[in-house]
Amino acid sequence: MADLLGSILNSMEKPPTVGDQESRRKAREQAARIKKMEEAEKRKKAEFRKKMEKEVSDFIQDSSQQKRKYNPMGKIERSILHDVAEVAGLTSFSFGEDEESRYVMLFKKEFAPSDEELEAYRKGEEWDPQLAEQRRRLKEQAALEEAASSQTKKPETCPNSNYRDKYSHLIGTSAAKDAAHTLEANRAYGCVPVANKRDTRSIEEAMNEIRAKKRQKREDDTGAHSSSS
Repeated sequence: MADLLGSILNSMEKPPTVGDQESRRKAREQAARIKKMEEAEKRKKAEFRKKMEKEVSDFIQDSSQQKRKYNPMGKIERSILHDVAEVAGLTSFSFGEDEESRYVMLFKKEFAPSDEELEAYRKGEEWDPQLAEQRRRLKEQAALEEAASSQTKKPETCPNSNYRDKYSHLIGTSAAKDAAHTLEANRAYGCVPVANKRDTRSIEEAMNEIRAKKRQKREDDTGAHSSSS
């Protein structure tokens, strides 16, 4: 019985010492401070959101404003402002090279920024529509001049191979010589004579016609020879 009572007494939690009581008190105080800070942060975020909702609403109703630039703010504040802008149907962007200098710009949907405007903000430059239009026109003019220059410098395309040598194994040396003569370049109109520019026949058709004329000529010569004999 005594062993059973001793076992029960040993299993019971011992009264905390002075050191344990102090540790628990500090833990409770720290937890209370953390909770208080979290509640304060939550109230701060709610107040900031309410403030941004009012400013965004005023911006939308002001027809004289197309965009609005905010002062640099922290990551949490930027996130809240982006969320408020999205709910309101606006376009928003963050710009700035480092965390401390990053800011938010709002744009109304009908005045969404161009790629050139966004690029200027990313470079830390002010957007000047008139200057941008001048740059665009100069760029287009330079492109047109470059295209015109490349066309004037383009060399004439002439056949590199000898026409007669290319087709002599198909139609004979004599016929190839006639074809080469027929298609000889006319200096006044480029590499192809004017008459041949209107000729819609293919090379094979032209060769067949030349061969037929040669064959007919040989037959006529043979007939004339037979008659004279």
